This record gives sequence, structure tokens and C-alpha cells, in this order.
Amino acid sequence: MYKEIAEFISYGNIPSDSILYRLGDIFRDFDEGRASDAELTRRIYTEVHRLLALATDYGFDGNLWQNYLTFLLITDENPFSITCEKVGANDGSVNEFAKNDFRAAMKLFHYDFGPIEQALGINVFTVLCNYKAVVKKDLMYNHAVSEKVRSLSVRLAAAKDENEFFDIMTGFYKAFGVGMFGLNKAFRISDDDGKVVFHPINNMEVVHLNDLVGYEEQKKQLVENTEAFVEGRGANNCLLYGDSGTGKSTSIKAIVNEYYDQGLRMIEIYKHQMKDISTVISMIKNRNYRFILYMDDLSFENFEVEYKYLKAVIEGGVETKPDNVLIYATSNRRHLIKEDWSDRDDVEGNAGIFKSDTMEEKLSLVNRFGCQINYSKPNQKDFFNIVKQLAHRNHIDMTDEELEKEANIWEIRRGGMSGRTAQQLINYLKGKD
Repeated sequence: MYKEIAEFISYGNIPSDSILYRLGDIFRDFDEGRASDAELTRRIYTEVHRLLALATDYGFDGNLWQNYLTFLLITDENPFSITCEKVGANDGSVNEFAKNDFRAAMKLFHYDFGPIEQALGINVFTVLCNYKAVVKKDLMYNHAVSEKVRSLSVRLAAAKDENEFFDIMTGFYKAFGVGMFGLNKAFRISDDDGKVVFHPINNMEVVHLNDLVGYEEQKKQLVENTEAFVEGRGANNCLLYGDSGTGKSTSIKAIVNEYYDQGLRMIEIYKHQMKDISTVISMIKNRNYRFILYMDDLSFENFEVEYKYLKAVIEGGVETKPDNVLIYATSNRRHLIKEDWSDRDDVEGNAGIFKSDTMEEKLSLVNRFGCQINYSKPNQKDFFNIVKQLAHRNHIDMTDEELEKEANIWEIRRGGMSGRTAQQLINYLKGKD
């Protein structure tokens, strides 16, 4: 195994602490008699445990060893794989290096674990290569990633030579991309000693625009702007503002689910992370995806200055925002930044600044969102309609009159009419069954 690993060129930056490299070290020590059988067995079990944990996280099944090798190949971001993501497999000398790696990968795909199992009296690799996973709910792992890995693994295992293996891999890179951005829909970021790190969101809510009852004009505007963005036409940063519980956040999540297969990705950024926006953009601007920087429940108090980072990125900074990045935000405030009555009093303050300048400063942020969509609370008729449609979808056996009566009582007790309170009522009614 370690001999095949040593042949990698394009894929030579696979981490040295990976399961593959650790197993390579174990097999080398086995061949050279450097460790006792007990130690080798212990080390093998450690790596098998890691592989099982990875398989659980990603819902692997069948041949876990081949699933794992496939996962390595589609997540390794190297010059070859990233180029294939953008333009596919073009002619070039780098292709020969890649085919060399794929020859080695094919040997690993069909590696004979029999000698070491027989020598150590174990059968863990036999079990791994014929694994039957426990059925799990989709929210426990990323179902889309699991399907891609398992189906590609079967195709790669059946490849007759490195040329067919090459065609399969490059076709996958062109269709789906490489690395975490190729596999996942949505991400969060964190600061790791000053370095921005992306974290996939594996349990993103599976919601679609049709799940949001009403707000047809709002959804139409959002779809038109997003489709233009995904298709590479002119599109605007988008602000969804209005009353709470009306479906603003749900609409954006639904948009990502709808256009994921067309290369749309979402990165969620919190207010305290706005200083990192420029860094995030620099890390994604050359990738073959369309990114929405998503900011939920966005608003600023007078003393908060983080909005200045956002203003500079959207428009006005030295570096132009790339075409593959848009900002989608939701807010209960249209103007995002809290206003005081004193802001409207156009007199010169003690510091020698006109209050109208302060007002203009606060309004300039919202004006940078070319697409502004209002989500207001439904009237009573629309609220009843939402309740009835949700009840029908959830197979709640009540008449319209009974539902309206329950809706009246519920909205009075819960403080208003909105899609959120309607869904909460449905959850309550389902719980009574």
C-alpha cells in the first residue's frame, strides 16, 4: 500500500495524518517486521475506527474502503482538480501526472488485504469492503454528499484502466466541482488563530419555495434575481425585510436548495464576522461556483460600526466585488441601522457635523441593496389561508371553520399573525392527535 501511495504526484498533498497514510505506515512496518502483531493490530483498529466514524458522518455504505478513497479524490483541491472544475479536462502534460496517480489509485481500490488479515488473524478489512450501514435519518448526514460518493465509487471501481478512471474523475470535477464547495450547499466560517476556516453545514433544513404559503410576488422577485445571478447575468444584492416570522430566512434557504445543482452555494456570516468578509471573498472569487453571503436578522445599533465593513465590500471599496458573489440579508428593519429622531434634525452638533450627514450615512447601507423585498404580516384572510394549506399538507382532519376558530385563539395568545405562528399552530394540532 505504501508503494502505491508514494506514486502520487498531483495528489501528493493528501494529509500525512490521513487514514490512508497511517495505514500505509502500518503496512510498511508489517512488511519490514518493525512492529509486533499486537501493536500492528491495535494501530489497524485505530484507523478502522476513524474510517467508521467518517462513514457514519457521510452515510457511506457497501465498500467503505472504496468510498473512502473516492472521498479523498473528490475533496483534494490541487491544481489539476481545480482546473478541471473550471474548464474540464484540457490537453496538457499535467494529464499524464494525473493518470499516473489514477493508476496508483486503481491499485488501492482493489488492494488485497488478505495477507495481513491472515497473518494477524483479523477480518476487519473484509468487513469494511462488504459493509451494510445502519439506516439513518437524512438529517444525521449530508444525503447529497453520500449519494455522490457512493455512486462515483462504484463507477471508479469498475473502470478498466487509468484512461477510463481519468474520464470519470474529470467529468465529476466539471459537473460537481472539487473539495467541500463541490459537495456541500452551505457553510459557516470561524477564525482559527487569524485564519478563516469554512465549515460545511450538513443538516441544513430541506425546504422549498412551495413550502412557503403565500408571498408569491416576493418569491418571484427573489427567484428572478437569483436565476440571473446563477446564469451569469446582472443581479443585485438582496435585502428581505419586514415583520418577523414571515418567511424571509426560509425563502433564502429554499433558494439555495433549489439552485444547488446549478452551482449555487451559501456562506452564513454573523455580524461579528464582518471584518472577515474581504478575506472570505478572496478565498472564493476564483472558484467555479456562485456564492451567496447570507446574513440573517441583520441590524445595527448606533454604537455598532461593523456595517462599515459591509458597505466597503458591497460598493465603494478599492477591490471590486467579484461577479460570483452576492449578499443576501434578512432584517426586521428596512434601514438596518437604528435611527434616532435627532438624526432628522438638520442642525450642526457640538462636533461640527450636520445631522443630515449622519442620516445619509445610515441610509447609504440599505441603498447598496439593489433588490429590496418586503415581507409583511398577513391579514386575517391570508393567515387563515396559510393555516388551512398547512393543515391540508399535514393531513389534519378538521373543517375550515374549526381551523379558523383555532387560528383565532392561537394568534391572540401567541401575539400576532404570521407564517411562523401558523406553523406553530399546526405543530400543536399534530401533537394533539
